[in-house]
Amino acid sequence: MHQTNYIVREPLLDPKQRVIGYELSWQQSGAAPSSDAELEELIGFVAEQLNDEERGWLLRDKLLFLDAVPAMLSTDALFAMPPEFTVLSIRSDALRNRDTLAAVQGLRAGGVGISLREADLSLLNKNLAGTASYVEVRFTGADVAAQARVFSALKQSAVRMVGRPVATWADFDACAALGLDAFVGKLHLTPRQGNPVKGMNPAQTIILQLMQMLNQNADIKQIENALKRDAALSYKLLRFINSASFSLGCEVQTLRQALALLGYAPLYRWLTLLLATASTSGYSPVLMETAVVRGRLAELLGAAALGRGGAEHLFVAGMFSLLDRLLGLPMKEVLETIQLPAEVVEALLTRGGVYGPYLALAEACELNSALVSSLAAALKLTPLEVNKAHLSALAWAQSVAA
Repeated sequence: MHQTNYIVREPLLDPKQRVIGYELSWQQSGAAPSSDAELEELIGFVAEQLNDEERGWLLRDKLLFLDAVPAMLSTDALFAMPPEFTVLSIRSDALRNRDTLAAVQGLRAGGVGISLREADLSLLNKNLAGTASYVEVRFTGADVAAQARVFSALKQSAVRMVGRPVATWADFDACAALGLDAFVGKLHLTPRQGNPVKGMNPAQTIILQLMQMLNQNADIKQIENALKRDAALSYKLLRFINSASFSLGCEVQTLRQALALLGYAPLYRWLTLLLATASTSGYSPVLMETAVVRGRLAELLGAAALGRGGAEHLFVAGMFSLLDRLLGLPMKEVLETIQLPAEVVEALLTRGGVYGPYLALAEACELNSALVSSLAAALKLTPLEVNKAHLSALAWAQSVAA
C-alpha cells in the first residue's frame, strides 16, 4: 500500500481526565486538504491494522473519531470497523443534502457514531439521536452564562458534547462543570497548576532503586530482597510473569523464580513502565497513557535501523520523556536519580544524538505537527512504516493497560 500522508492523533478525554479515545487524522505533506479518496484510505488502513482475527478490536474500549465527507459514508471500509467504537466527524451543513442525511441515519441505525462539526447549537433539538451521537462545541471563556443555557438544552437530548479546543485546565474544569462529556486539546502535555504532588512516591523510589541495581548487574538475591520490601510490587511482578503473554504452562509462585525466568533486560523494561504508571499526580491518567504510547512508538520507529539494543533504549527514552511532568520535577533533576546511557540523556535533554530524532518524531505524531513529514524523511522512514508503527503502539498501550 503506497501512502503519502501521516497519521496524527489527539486524545479524547472524559471529565475524569481518562483517555476514552483518539481523534485520528491525516497529516498532509502539502497544504492541500485531504481528498475523499485519502479519507477513505485512512479508514481502510485503520480497519486493517487494528482488527485482529483472534483478538478482535485491538484498541479494546477506545473510541476512534475520524474525519468524514459525504462521499465516503458508504465506503466498504466502514464495514470492517467496529461500529460501537467508530465515530465519523462530519460538517453539519452536509446534512442538508437528503442523500447524505439518509446515509448518516443508516449508519446511526447500524451503531456507528456520528459527530457534528460547526453546528449552530441554538438550532439543534432533542430529536437528534437518530442523526448524531456527538456534537462538537466550541468553549470560550467570554459569555459562559449563554453557553451554559445552550449546553443545558443539549444535555436534555441523548447527544453527547465534545469540547474543542480545550486549551487550559481552567477551561477543562469549566466545561466539565457545564456538563460536557469529552474534550480534545493538548492537555495531555500540560502540567496541572496547583498539583500538590512533587517528586517521587514510595513505590517509585523502590522502582528506581531496583532499576539502579539492574544497571549495576546486582546479584539476583539482592534484587529479590529489594522487591520483598514492597508487597504490591512483588504481587504485580508475579501477576505479570503468570499472565497469558508468557504461556509458561505452570504457575510461578516465588520472586526468585520470576526473576530467573524474566531476565534483567525485560525486568528493566517492565520497571520503566511501572515507574510512569505508579504516579499519583492529579493529571496523570492521560499523561501515563501518552508516555506508554510514546515509548513504544519510538522503539518501533528505530527498531530496523538501530537493532534490539537501540530500540530498548528508545523505549526508555520515550517513557522517561514525560517523567518530569508526571513527577512535577525538572528533567535534569529526574535524570540525577538514575543512571542512563549518555545517548539516552542527550535525547531527553536536547532531542539530539542517535535517539533524539526518533523521540522527536514520536512526539510530533501526537501533536498534529507539520514536522512529521520532514522528521520521518530525515530518518529515511516511509509514511507507511510510520503509520504502521503508530497504530501498533496505540494497540500495545491498550494491551499493557489490560
